[in-house]
Amino acid sequence: MPSILMDVDTGIDDALALVYLLSRPEVRIEAITCTAGNVGARQVALNNLALLELCGRAGVEVAVGAEVPLEIPLVTTEETHGPQGIGYAVLPLPKQEISPRHAVDVWVETARARPGEVTGLITGPLTNFALALRAEPDLPKLLKGLVIMGGSFNYQGNTTPTAEWNVSVDPHAAAEVFAAYSGLPEASLPVVCALETTERIELRPEHLQRLAEAAGAEPELVLPEQPEGQRSGSGNPLVACLSDAIRFYMEFHRLYDQGYIAHMHDAFAAAAAIGRTPFGTRPATVHVETESPRLVGTTVADFRSIWKEPFNARIVTSNDPEQCFDELISSVGGLAAAVGTTVPQANGRS
Repeated sequence: MPSILMDVDTGIDDALALVYLLSRPEVRIEAITCTAGNVGARQVALNNLALLELCGRAGVEVAVGAEVPLEIPLVTTEETHGPQGIGYAVLPLPKQEISPRHAVDVWVETARARPGEVTGLITGPLTNFALALRAEPDLPKLLKGLVIMGGSFNYQGNTTPTAEWNVSVDPHAAAEVFAAYSGLPEASLPVVCALETTERIELRPEHLQRLAEAAGAEPELVLPEQPEGQRSGSGNPLVACLSDAIRFYMEFHRLYDQGYIAHMHDAFAAAAAIGRTPFGTRPATVHVETESPRLVGTTVADFRSIWKEPFNARIVTSNDPEQCFDELISSVGGLAAAVGTTVPQANGRS
């Protein structure tokens, strides 16, 4: 049974990643820790708690960690993910409270309690994990593995010409994390899902149609010719939530001439973390730029040992988008079918 400890900045694609993991009956989510990124850390926690309740999985611990990066001011991206981080979706305030534990304590205590059993999955900035490494430097040896969504290598960034969002929010944290893994055995190095492979996971309108079909719900049409901000009419609450979130994300991508699509970076990382989608990796030494004003947040990979420094990462170099979407749609569709067809009034729909 895969055991996952998530660190997220939910976020539309983080939301799909969480829902996907909840849809897998064999996966145990140990806890969810929250960092500031797409939106503020406490809003991230509320998003996660609301999604857990929507999916019938209240009771998973949700803890807040760092609310600002290690050394630079926080920048959030509501223009990409919406004012609450989940696009046009509106969820009721959760009944479950945010955990009194700090995210760092969750990481350290969980890893110490179950050495070699828990895989970390980080789909936001690396601030919480960097702080956890300061508290427990042996964390890389205590975890079963680590999967990171972040970085871009020989590929255009999505925040600056050279930098990916999660790393650019807190480059100093990313630098500390990669340094902590330097020289460990290759099998222990973090798997890094960077933009050159995560941007291949292009969710399109037909994928949402297939999701509704898999859920046994009425057809769900999210189309480029529809008015911006149109809300889902689905009677299935999970289909409606994901549809409203993803429509916002598609409109954002279209605004930046990427087409009426949505890159589901974090959903791929989640499927990779539990071994449900194929991918290839190549070891490298990763450097994170923290000084140059125009290049801050840039990730550079030395695959050929030109720097003569130990490897500190395994970078994903290939994946299978079609298989990944088949996996996501069938699994999330099954969960959506189980959630039912009664829409809570607090969702603002009838």
